[in-house]
Amino acid sequence: MNIPHFRRTRRARRTGVAAVLMACTAALSACSGAATGNEGAVNDDGSVDLEEVTLIVGDQKGGSKALLEAAGLLDEVPYEIQWQEFTSGPPLLEALNSGSIHVGGVGNTPPLFAAAAKGEFQGIQAATYGGTGDAIVVPKGSDIKSVEDLEGKKVAVAEGSSANYNLLAQLDQAGLKYSDITVENLQPADALAAFSQGHVDAWAIWEPYTSQAELEADAQVITTGKGVVNGYVFQVASNAVLDDPATTKALQDYVGLIARAQVWSQTHQEEWAKVWAEETGLSEEITLRAVKKREVELVPITDEVINSEQEMADAFAANELLPGKFDVAPFFTDEFNEYTEGK
Repeated sequence: MNIPHFRRTRRARRTGVAAVLMACTAALSACSGAATGNEGAVNDDGSVDLEEVTLIVGDQKGGSKALLEAAGLLDEVPYEIQWQEFTSGPPLLEALNSGSIHVGGVGNTPPLFAAAAKGEFQGIQAATYGGTGDAIVVPKGSDIKSVEDLEGKKVAVAEGSSANYNLLAQLDQAGLKYSDITVENLQPADALAAFSQGHVDAWAIWEPYTSQAELEADAQVITTGKGVVNGYVFQVASNAVLDDPATTKALQDYVGLIARAQVWSQTHQEEWAKVWAEETGLSEEITLRAVKKREVELVPITDEVINSEQEMADAFAANELLPGKFDVAPFFTDEFNEYTEGK
């Protein structure tokens, strides 16, 4: 995808992206040499006692915890899991890089912003959800019928999230630049309020918020990411964790469970939607709608994945949403592929 370069002229937008990167950089500086807390789980012979390991997992609304519980895969986990919930991927990555968590699930874009801030982490497991749930929505009755109509409009998006790239790619396909719209950098809860109250003209979002907006705010989808974005979701872990044998041993098991649960969610959609609703407080109608939009497929970390993420990073850099080009390859590893086949 060839997204043209342009110079951003609106200071508010530049400040928003700069704030994301500054926050990431500040968090990164705190994590150097951080311990995992699991060093005592390594026995004298080098073996690991998983019962002595605590895995601190960053999660999002209706994310990994709900998925694993729905699939019944948490019942016999030999290590302790402590869950921390985040509103989206960017603050989760900040916590990861500050050493507050060990691993977390994010979309396809947050790792790029964290990498641009010289993060110390790697993507260790991947799947694609197909991109249909990534959408741009407008209020019912809006005169905005297509992406082309967004020119000059105010659009809510969580900068640095997967929705951010979908918005960028959709604008490019429509022949528009990022500077042709006014971006409101809002996390999902605030964006839903702004959207419902008419403070923004459109909202770029992901599931389950897309379905929530459709059913609770009468939102209309004008485009989805299907065929436009890669739909990747990742489990990412800090380098400090990957350097620790005890936590790494737990991670090998954990990402295997995530992969199995992702496969399960595709073949048990109604069961997954029910647990997802209980976990999030959303209606089952919303979660089932969201589940049915997902086309889950496990993806090993390969050159194909890395090249797709590189294309995204280059597009962000070309549009001055990231400070410059960089190599994304060091931020992914294939060392966990054998544990993530979903079997």
